[in-house]
Amino acid sequence: MSANRKGDRRERELVNALDEAGFAVMRAPASGSATERELPDVLAGNGERFYAIEAKSSAGDPIYLDGEEVEALLFFSRNFGAKARIAVRFDREDWYFFHPGDLYTTDGGNYRVKKETALADGTDFAEFVGDSERTTLDDL
Repeated sequence: MSANRKGDRRERELVNALDEAGFAVMRAPASGSATERELPDVLAGNGERFYAIEAKSSAGDPIYLDGEEVEALLFFSRNFGAKARIAVRFDREDWYFFHPGDLYTTDGGNYRVKKETALADGTDFAEFVGDSERTTLDDL
């Protein structure tokens, strides 16, 4: 399966999971090529929380994000009034969420998430959607 097809499938999976958790969700397919403006992969809101999400998946290798892509997400989020989040999913794992400022920055100005980092430091799906009793809205 091509990386693009797998990425599209993973984005739809995230959209469906957010929908099931009570969020209104919209996916911007092929967001990078659909318009000259950079758009997030997913917009989600539940009336209290609004997110602009860049979704990435990997079979197990570290996930890299282009610095310009992250800056575009932050710009869009500020103007739209949403919280910017990076969602990562490694094969056989759940989705994990990060604020872009919490990601490792490479010497070249790009961003990286390793699987170990996602599992140890990422916000898991239940926490992200507010299903965990230990998480408050201020934590997100």
